Amino acid sequence: MSNSPATKRIAILISGRGSNMVALADAVRVGTVPNAEVAIVISDRRDATGLESACERGIETLSIERRARTRQEHDREIVSALAGRQIDLVCLAGYMRVLSSEFINAYRGRILNIHPSLLPAFPGLDAQRQALEHGAKVSGCTVHFVDETLDGGPIVAQREVTVHEDDTVESLSARILVEEHKLYAQAVAKVLDKTVAPSDHFVVPEATEC
Repeated sequence: MSNSPATKRIAILISGRGSNMVALADAVRVGTVPNAEVAIVISDRRDATGLESACERGIETLSIERRARTRQEHDREIVSALAGRQIDLVCLAGYMRVLSSEFINAYRGRILNIHPSLLPAFPGLDAQRQALEHGAKVSGCTVHFVDETLDGGPIVAQREVTVHEDDTVESLSARILVEEHKLYAQAVAKVLDKTVAPSDHFVVPEATEC
């Protein structure tokens, strides 16, 4: 009888090009995230270019658009699709919709998001612009569990990026994105290996965005 751990099934939710989805899927494929597979990529937009990237990698894709439904109705359809595929972990990768409590409760402790700042600094939209306007010397990215708060769930991992004096939103975003692609795979591996859990205490690094 084999003692190897069961393969964990990951779902990735996107809204656009899904660059973090691509990086995560490729990391799973080469074994950086061991004992795992990306079972499906779901988008809330039919025209999301990331769907094509997933198809090129042989990953099942699904478009579930809101179509004037409530958030709860929309999320209920996504949760049904996840349950039907026996998903173990949900990863948000540029998914531009706030999840309903119903969704969060269905996968509580099993939803991850990546955010382009050193949380708790600069949650929400335009985090890179917020960092520049605040005069931050250090920025970065954070992988965290998703709960009902805005980018406030328990932190899994962070990576720092130095802010240059001549940085623009575009240049800072590009450098942070490079680190996001590395960090997400590492964080997912930790979560699937149960190295970290939502109840774990995470100490925010001393170098914060201020």
